[in-house]
Amino acid sequence: MRRFILTGTPGAGKTSILMGLERLGHQVVREAATDVVARRQARGEDEPWTRASFIDDIVAEQVQRQAAAGTPTARVQVFDRSPVCTHALARHLGLPVPPALSAELERITAENVYDRRVFFIRNLGFCEPTAARRISFQDALEFEKVHERSYHELGYELIDVPADHVDRRIATVHQTISRLTA
Repeated sequence: MRRFILTGTPGAGKTSILMGLERLGHQVVREAATDVVARRQARGEDEPWTRASFIDDIVAEQVQRQAAAGTPTARVQVFDRSPVCTHALARHLGLPVPPALSAELERITAENVYDRRVFFIRNLGFCEPTAARRISFQDALEFEKVHERSYHELGYELIDVPADHVDRRIATVHQTISRLTA
């Protein structure tokens, strides 16, 4: 099983690319943080990312999704974000890296859970806010830099996917995965 990660700036189009890859037959795993935010907001927490426990909840969701994602016939899985992204999020928010996240980072490294080549989806020149994404474009660019640092520090190689029409970005990622898994 080869597990690839899509990462990058909030609002860069990762979800659109992921859906396109799914249409092409790839098994995909959706982002955990957005669902954690939605659940907490449904319980009345307006800004759940301000609490340190937010990072623990994301890690728990990521671990659960990664464990549940395996199907016997799938050769490739594509993940919208990973625990390395959660590490970048903690840094960006000024929150401590909790023990559960440190342990998960150690586990995914020791077990080679994800391919060391990561698709870095570049920003589109804007960032549209949503209920879960309340970040300015300028802050999103800073967050992009934090992501790059986290992945590099943890030994990953970034495959740059520049801003372009979504269909071309999907084709780029699909063709690269096909080449890497041939």
